[in-house]
Amino acid sequence: TGTIRSELDSESQACYALALSHDHKLLFACCADGNIVVWDLESRTKVTSLPGHQEGASCIDLSSDGSRLWTGGLDNTVRTWDLRERRQLSQFDFPSQIFSLGCCPTEDWVAVGMENNNVEVLHTSRSEKYQLHQHESCVLSLKFAHSGRWFVSTGKDNVLNAWRTPYGASLLQAKESSSVLSCDIASDDSLIVTGSGEKKATVYEVTTYS
Repeated sequence: TGTIRSELDSESQACYALALSHDHKLLFACCADGNIVVWDLESRTKVTSLPGHQEGASCIDLSSDGSRLWTGGLDNTVRTWDLRERRQLSQFDFPSQIFSLGCCPTEDWVAVGMENNNVEVLHTSRSEKYQLHQHESCVLSLKFAHSGRWFVSTGKDNVLNAWRTPYGASLLQAKESSSVLSCDIASDDSLIVTGSGEKKATVYEVTTYS
């Protein structure tokens, strides 16, 4: 059984998404007021707050080297933050609210899932991007494989999509019986798991995406 070690108060109405630093010493929280709150997990104290999003900060991921934080918001923006200097580096504007995002662990790509059903894959250092249009409702979760060669997205349209990085060739489309709310990928990229709105998790075996 698990024991509660501490409870950290974000002082916001809700906490929408969380991420741990690669050394597991810091916790980053996306809050309903648009702030990104940073906690020190050893001392259990708030280190700082990163203001920027004008509406709720909805999703979060770290760059592969752990030096930058990427966040998406309900203000239609994706922002990147320098964790050493604790300041915003850049802002990317989109036509729709951002519900999910993920950083490629091996290359400089970030994938963004939006309320308008689309997925966009953008390069972090040059003006190159791809738009993917397979979903028929908002994109609720997104995750890159550990190899970086493919990623998955799930939606309110009950669908799991697997895409080739970065251009989005379709590798798999699976239809479930309710909204697919969350997803993850095994450390060896052999399994995809999803959580749905009908109280169940589904496990998919992956054999051909490497």
